[in-house]
Amino acid sequence: MGKHKIVILDGHTTNPDDFSWEPLESSGEVTVYPRTPDDEVLKRCEGADIVITNKIRMTREKIEALPSLRYIGLLATGFDNVDLEAARENDVVVTNIPAYSTPSVAQHAFALLLQHTNRVALHDRSVHEDEWVRSKDFSYFKKPLSELEGKYFGILGYGQIGKYTARIALAFGMKLLVHSGHATHLEEGELVSLEDLFRRSDVLSLHAALTKDNTGLVNKNLLSLMKPEAILINTSRGGLINEQDLADALNEEKIKGASLDVLSKEPPAPDNPLLTAKNCIITPHISWVSLEARKRLMETAIGNVEAFLAGNPRNVVS
Repeated sequence: MGKHKIVILDGHTTNPDDFSWEPLESSGEVTVYPRTPDDEVLKRCEGADIVITNKIRMTREKIEALPSLRYIGLLATGFDNVDLEAARENDVVVTNIPAYSTPSVAQHAFALLLQHTNRVALHDRSVHEDEWVRSKDFSYFKKPLSELEGKYFGILGYGQIGKYTARIALAFGMKLLVHSGHATHLEEGELVSLEDLFRRSDVLSLHAALTKDNTGLVNKNLLSLMKPEAILINTSRGGLINEQDLADALNEEKIKGASLDVLSKEPPAPDNPLLTAKNCIITPHISWVSLEARKRLMETAIGNVEAFLAGNPRNVVS
């Protein structure tokens, strides 16, 4: 057993017992909590110099109340749940897990899209309810299906996931539109203004990090620019969308549909308007949870701790 005290506050979503935390035990005494209520964080972290978490909020108040704390390892790419300024002021190193889920998130974006274009779940349910058994025809469809070939695929945010998603869109024969605050050129496709992105896209996929400047960016004004047949996809952060405005656009059939893997509050409140909106497909923030992605995440998280203890921290965001 090592001398370091390592506490994992919310290990269940990352590792619901299909991987082992054992490799981490060579770095110290490890305590794993599947979930931690906010009012239990300080008690569970008492005396720990290494804290590992996915979504627990590590505020200034918590960081300053933990004098032994020297390292916060995030089991995620995003780090908006940690007060980085407080971490720096208290000599706490914060690391993240970059790029572990890129293929999985891009794949899920298209899984969400294909539910709209190919209606797989609808027709599977129909067959299992014996509609095909009773059918007078060898084939039937309950709602129109549509092709992606030749349609405009818009991407908001052009980091690693946005670029990977673009490759898939191009493989489907789609035409690419991108709005990015950083990209200056594309190998294929067009860089366009935000308004043109919403106006021209047949499918618009969000891949931007959430900041104070873009919270609620997708609002009534931008949604009003979209085509009536357009589909909005979000696998990034729920806070990018004004949820009431999107629900109104869907219910008033101003756009064809939305597919969302994220919401502004997770788990959502029962009165979230998107839960009952028309043509709105929602999955419970699962685009990152493929077996392969979580394996990469676990390996990187353990490697981050080892690098920190060796005096050469990596993937530092603080």
